[in-house]
Amino acid sequence: MKLDLLYEFQPKVKPWDLPHPYGQRKAEQETYAEGIEQIQLADRLGFNTVWVVEHHFRDGRSASPCSEAILGGLALSTSQIKMGFGVTLMPFGFIHPARVAEKVATVDILSKGRVEWGTGRSTPMEQTAFGVPTDDRSRDQWREAVGIVVGMWEQERFSYESPNLTFPERVQTPKPYQDPHPPVWQAAAGDPSAISAGQAGIGLLSMAITRPVSATAETVRVYREAHAKAEAEGVPMLTRVRNNRVGVYTLVHCCDDLDEAAGYGLWPSVEWWYRHLAEFTLEWELPNLSKEEQDRFFPLLKLSAENPIDLKAYQDQDMIIVGTPEMCLEKILKYEEVGVDQLLCYMQFGMLPHESIMRSIELLGTKVIPELEKRGHRVSATAAL
Repeated sequence: MKLDLLYEFQPKVKPWDLPHPYGQRKAEQETYAEGIEQIQLADRLGFNTVWVVEHHFRDGRSASPCSEAILGGLALSTSQIKMGFGVTLMPFGFIHPARVAEKVATVDILSKGRVEWGTGRSTPMEQTAFGVPTDDRSRDQWREAVGIVVGMWEQERFSYESPNLTFPERVQTPKPYQDPHPPVWQAAAGDPSAISAGQAGIGLLSMAITRPVSATAETVRVYREAHAKAEAEGVPMLTRVRNNRVGVYTLVHCCDDLDEAAGYGLWPSVEWWYRHLAEFTLEWELPNLSKEEQDRFFPLLKLSAENPIDLKAYQDQDMIIVGTPEMCLEKILKYEEVGVDQLLCYMQFGMLPHESIMRSIELLGTKVIPELEKRGHRVSATAAL
């Protein structure tokens, strides 16, 4: 297994110590400065990929709407860590496919071929703000847009006509550094998307943050079955780059001593992350759901927002990876055993001090990654030419 990083660039927790907009500006500037320093350390210590999200209007949770800008800067200030778009939002209301082709290829050039291109379709809160359908039409648009981007990269001149997009013949520039193009991934919140990724022959990006390892194992299983079945039946891949890797993300904090970590706010930070997720979903996502979905999700979200979070359950079921290097390695290997290839470590969360995150990265890089490297890795993406 490889260790990656996942960054939402979460500003420091409110209340901020300055009035609007100065408190927000200070918090956002600090999270960028600290996050970049953390990623540069991870680059020196052998982490595999840094995945940077594209989120819009995520008050208090993410200040990262322009992943290409962040990754472009990191491409020039790191030397080996890969640049992961985690993920580019593909339905047409978010962005024209030509713009995606341009920005991803530019980062690939700046990084000399270190891009991993994650794709997705977001959630109703963001979709409704950009006029994107919240039903399966957005899934169809995702697939169509990915095909358009790849076509622009591979063809000298490109034109396109469909009910969703009319594009006159143009020469797209620049072309990616990688030949024929960077590996493609799909974000999956459930098994239908995992099956879609497997059938398409692209990588799977999933989450373990609210699910026990057994649930992750089932998602990996249906993904790999869909991939194998599509190959056996000769189903054309979505792109010419075959990518059958699985990446999952969760909260990760490695420390010298758990009692010491409790003293600088580890457990309140974990609890804040889960509680704020429930609060944010209640305020911003729930109003965009159907009445049936609201009735199904509201009680659980309200319970999570108003009651103590059962942190012991998350820790005991390895939904989070927290502890000493030895404890973290033991938990990480459980994900390796169920077929996960890359663990996306979400480390900048809650109220954790910058220094503790730097130490966490150092411990993982010097104590855990060497042990994982001894075990070897599955084959990565390959071009099916």
